[in-house]
Amino acid sequence: MPPAPDLNLEHLRLDRRDDGVAVLTLDLPERRNMMSAPMTASWGRAIAHLAADAELRCVVVTGAGPAFCSGGDTSWIGADRDADVATLRQRMIGFYRQWLVLRDLEVPTVAAVNGAAVGAGLALALACDLRVVAEDARLGVPFTALGMHAGMATTWSLPDVAGLAVARDLLLTGRMVDGVEAGRLGIASRVVPAQEVLDVGLAMAADVAARAPIATRLTTVALRGGGHADYATALEWEALAQAVTLATEDLQEGLAAQRERRRPVFRGR
Repeated sequence: MPPAPDLNLEHLRLDRRDDGVAVLTLDLPERRNMMSAPMTASWGRAIAHLAADAELRCVVVTGAGPAFCSGGDTSWIGADRDADVATLRQRMIGFYRQWLVLRDLEVPTVAAVNGAAVGAGLALALACDLRVVAEDARLGVPFTALGMHAGMATTWSLPDVAGLAVARDLLLTGRMVDGVEAGRLGIASRVVPAQEVLDVGLAMAADVAARAPIATRLTTVALRGGGHADYATALEWEALAQAVTLATEDLQEGLAAQRERRRPVFRGR
């Protein structure tokens, strides 16, 4: 994978592949890839860089070492007992937005959950479109065990991904689940042995990247945010979005490849 331009990233790595896939690796393994202040700032710069990349097709997010992400830095929580609610609210919403800017990318995103994903770490995985999870990974949102409400849009993203019953179970009990149960609950798109997580995530991303970019971006946008509000809205969106793709060169390439029984080469035009 060729290196990305120097973005002065700290506690984060960005690698760009020739197939249009970018890999973001949370890189603070000695702290189980906790969302440190340097990592958070680096994340914002990396996502801004990727958002401007016209050749980007898919993004994979994973963790260095045995963990995916242990969540936010808890060292400051409760440290300032004199802080008022308004000040704390501004701090938290800023943190959420820095990380969830991932959802503003118009390309599909894949979380390769190689190990523990806890609290905000699981929220980051839930912010991705697809999740490949290690069988022995530990996932959970034990916010109430710390005496705090869930954050980083977990009360929206967990029901969106796995349904309200699962969200109530995990958020109210705070219990941890392994990757196998995460698959049964619908949190994981695929469950594989730990040593295969990144390879499967990259293969999935490569499959996505090989598809028609305009159609893929429009489909990604259509499915974000819980999908369409209702049936009528879906019909209106699809009538326009499908018309857009029918007018592309990629459509003609796809049809020609089907007739000629070969793999299409899509160019995003």
